Amino acid sequence: MDLPLDFATLRLIWWGLLGVLLIAFALTDGFDLGVGALLPFVAKTDEERRMVINTVGATWEGNQVWFILGGGAIFAAWPFVYAVSFSGFYLAMFLVLSALILRPVSFKYRSKRASPKWRSFWDWCLFIGGFVPALVFGVAVGNVLLGAPFHLDGDLRSFYDGTLFGLFTPFSLIAGLLSVAMLVLHGAAWLSVKAEAGPVMERARLFGTVAAVLALILFAVGGLYVAYGGLGYRITGALDVNGFSNPLRTTVQAAPGAWLDNYARYPWMLSAPALGFLGALVGLVGMWRRSAPLAFGGSSLSTVGIISTVGLSMFPFILPSSVNPQSSLTVWNASSSHLTLFIMLICTLIFLPLVLLYTAWVYRVLWGRTSTAALKTNPDLY
Repeated sequence: MDLPLDFATLRLIWWGLLGVLLIAFALTDGFDLGVGALLPFVAKTDEERRMVINTVGATWEGNQVWFILGGGAIFAAWPFVYAVSFSGFYLAMFLVLSALILRPVSFKYRSKRASPKWRSFWDWCLFIGGFVPALVFGVAVGNVLLGAPFHLDGDLRSFYDGTLFGLFTPFSLIAGLLSVAMLVLHGAAWLSVKAEAGPVMERARLFGTVAAVLALILFAVGGLYVAYGGLGYRITGALDVNGFSNPLRTTVQAAPGAWLDNYARYPWMLSAPALGFLGALVGLVGMWRRSAPLAFGGSSLSTVGIISTVGLSMFPFILPSSVNPQSSLTVWNASSSHLTLFIMLICTLIFLPLVLLYTAWVYRVLWGRTSTAALKTNPDLY
């Protein structure tokens, strides 16, 4: 059956859609993670902590939908990537999911008892639920840039040769700390939008300022490491962008500095790292000037720029292999079938706008600052 879009175009569209879903997750659930990581430090009294929790309490569940959509998109559009990453990074994913599971439990149980120790325990659980995923997601991205220690045999079975602690290398820790700084800045910016004026906002401004500075430094250090640290992979053989998916048909070799190739080939891609730096600077200025629109707009732009930088630097690679570059997964050799991608695209064009419209409506209805006074009058608050 002839389809309106060729195989290569559909692969490219789904690579872009995967990036959109990951960015949407970082922009929405990202500030939830940031607020959780900030909770024990920006709020000192029980009322302050309840107020901080309720700045995200009404929307965090909906924000997690983007995480599920991202995982579903990888499963359906990039089955090789799903199989290798979710099996190889199993313990890391288990760590992330365990931390994420703490969030709903903490939200529901924290205020069930008036005991300060009880509430403090769940507050620190919310901290773990925010900090650990932010760190591990960044570490995972760092390992993707380094190349994952897996290989495929002749039957395309995946074998992972790494360990959980082997994921925590100097470069991956830089990426992990950058992720934490980026999301803490985003969380602090969200508090400047949603929290009432007062001590909490001032403390959030202080932590947001530090996070913005660290994000700028770590992003620059990570960029230098990518340029001069021996990272990168390059396709060296013939490339069939419309061929059937089989990673072993692609000839790949490790090539230090290759992650910068796309910027020389397509100069417009430099807009991504520029946006990462510019957004963090705007967020920093917003914190200094106590401007919620500048702070949140800047943190959002920085998040988009940093994540886009990774994707554009690696294109067309999605998950390179450090132990056997021939097993590396790319946009052109790791996708589902032509028909599958087309059917999924039709479904996405129908349902994604509905998700966006519903999300926009929810935020419009729930817009407004959360105050400590509302905690005494609104029984629906945590």
